[in-house]
Amino acid sequence: MDTTDLADRIARGERRALARGITLVESARVDHQAQGAEVIAALPRDRQALRIGLSGTPGVGKSTFIEAFGMMLIGQGLRVAVLAVDPSSARSGGSILGDKTRMDRLSREPGAFIRPSPSRTHLGGVARRTREAVALCEGAGFDVVLIETVGVGQSETVVAQMADLFLLLLAPAGGDELQGVKRGIMEMADMILINKADGDLKPAATRTCADYAGALRLLRKRPQDPEGYPRAMMVSALAEEGLEAAWADMQTLVDWRRREGFFDATRAAQARYWFEEEVRQALLSQLDDPRVRAGMDDLAAHVAQGDLTPVAAALELVQTHLRR
Repeated sequence: MDTTDLADRIARGERRALARGITLVESARVDHQAQGAEVIAALPRDRQALRIGLSGTPGVGKSTFIEAFGMMLIGQGLRVAVLAVDPSSARSGGSILGDKTRMDRLSREPGAFIRPSPSRTHLGGVARRTREAVALCEGAGFDVVLIETVGVGQSETVVAQMADLFLLLLAPAGGDELQGVKRGIMEMADMILINKADGDLKPAATRTCADYAGALRLLRKRPQDPEGYPRAMMVSALAEEGLEAAWADMQTLVDWRRREGFFDATRAAQARYWFEEEVRQALLSQLDDPRVRAGMDDLAAHVAQGDLTPVAAALELVQTHLRR
């Protein structure tokens, strides 16, 4: 494959080339990953999209919000890419990848690109190579990249390590469903959007928004936030209400962070985080070596028989098979 030609086609905005580039970086084959890295390295470095991560409870309307929000952005002349991460079955390993069916209007727009990806076994609400897919979308000239996570959980804050803004979508009167995880995810969120604020649910949405606004005021102020952030707002993706106000607040926050130097500092910290993550993954990949796997199986048998404790067996594996 001519990776330079593929990079040139992606830089010209060819959707099929972009899809092929994402397939390369998501592939488990080593040669494909090397080609994907070459494509990313050959892309223009001066292009920068606004990366927005979105998470929320199941059924909160993430796909509906993304479609309405994306259509609003396209109406303003922006190009929008959507990277939707679908949960993979722990039993079969498969994913439905049906996000486009719930964004039928947006998927038909020439200025939009929607790519569903399986999470496989990767934790954190995103796929392992989502960050590389974001880089490809930036190289293709998209202005905004929306990253939809699998859904709220204790580890779904990893998306904050690849996004410039992290939005948390919540439903009206859904307080108890986030107990135990909401504090951690609220500390990462830049904005909390109460969706479905329309019809009979509007009074409940107003109360929920007030509750979360009060909760946010109790959190310790972060240095990367100006006065009034993070904040809670009401939106209705179905009625397309509150979207422009939310976008205006997002732009205000991003502009402030750029002026104060937090935007570039955050991206630098994110690059370091992903470097360290790649080192961890490279170390874990050594477990796939047949000799290491054989030693691991042998030690596992001793652990099962009670001859060794799991801690002692793990230490022996590292000292004997993994240490160079």
